[in-house]
Amino acid sequence: NKTMQLHKAGAGSCIQGASFAPACLGVQSRRAVRQASSRSRAACQATTSDPLLLRVARGEDAERTPVWLMRQAGRYMAAFREYSNKYPFRMRSETPEIAIELSLQPWRAFKPDGVIFFSDILTPLPALGIEFDVIKGKGPAIATPVRSMEQVQKLHPMADPASRLPFIETTLSTLRKEIDGTGTTLLGFVGTPWTLAAYSIEGKADKDCKETKKIMLNNPQMLHALLHHLTEALIVYASYQIESGAQVIQLFDSWAHHLSPQQFVEFSLPYADRLAAALKAKYPQVPVIFHANGGTGKLETMKATSADVIGLDWATDIKTARNTLGESVRVQGNLDPMILFGPEEKIVEATNQLLLAAGPHGHILNVGHGVIQGTPEAAVGAFCEAARQSGSLFAKGGSGQPLIGV
Repeated sequence: NKTMQLHKAGAGSCIQGASFAPACLGVQSRRAVRQASSRSRAACQATTSDPLLLRVARGEDAERTPVWLMRQAGRYMAAFREYSNKYPFRMRSETPEIAIELSLQPWRAFKPDGVIFFSDILTPLPALGIEFDVIKGKGPAIATPVRSMEQVQKLHPMADPASRLPFIETTLSTLRKEIDGTGTTLLGFVGTPWTLAAYSIEGKADKDCKETKKIMLNNPQMLHALLHHLTEALIVYASYQIESGAQVIQLFDSWAHHLSPQQFVEFSLPYADRLAAALKAKYPQVPVIFHANGGTGKLETMKATSADVIGLDWATDIKTARNTLGESVRVQGNLDPMILFGPEEKIVEATNQLLLAAGPHGHILNVGHGVIQGTPEAAVGAFCEAARQSGSLFAKGGSGQPLIGV
């Protein structure tokens, strides 16, 4: 069994980012990075031996629309519940044998074009000195929230993730060996600095993000210092994931919906963009996806990001989003996950409408939020199958054009 052929964790490659202030990366410079990246891609022919999702994320040729699902390894699967009912979350996510199995379950069942490794956005926090637990039925809990400049100054740097988080390398490298040669892409992920800062300050999920907003308004210097520290740590952590085998990195800005467009420009986007730009500079062939939950109303701002792909939540009309972002920006999403509770014909109809609205170029099919507990497994299978049929869907639509990434 290839899944059980685990290796000893090796040293990951770490990079230290330069000092960063929120305004240091202007819109023009980000656009220049994107344009240069597009010119570089255009100068090379697509490598058809690379996995489909990876090629589309890079902007290369594609025979159809690729698909994967956020939270595709989850409690909607009976096989997953056999583990979640028996083992606590951190044991599952930090034990490579279990994390590998949970990552592969939906891939074996539904054959999505991407495998995202089973972990959590909070996983790097203990290496910084912020301990957390995940309480069943309640979610993440941080016993000692970070709410002062003194606490920020005492945080550890992400100096050696290979020794502090060795299970990450073992999980990712083994998954990469398992899926190599199958046409499947391995995705790594991190939370954005804003989302991790908000979790670290609140200590738990909070519908109002009250403590973070109070610090934002009364002590913004402390919040910026925390965001800077997290940004530099996440550059190292995401680099470690890439060195361990991840082919694409997704940035989850799960708490972007707590920010007004103006707050997003100050407290989230510059730090997420610093993270994306640093990864693109070191790993130009590794696409970065930026998914901001609650991105509606922020698209004009987001189109200047250094990320290769913009993830859209389900509240966004994908055709309008593509018009706003421009044809050079690739997108991911964005089916309402509740559609998967409907009959198969409704799922296929809604998915096909989404595919046609997004168009045959530069689109990765996904749900607009994580798969919801209780979703019928057959519905996920129907959703993935609709993507596999997208090539013929577009051909029937009369485009007559090859599916070329933007």
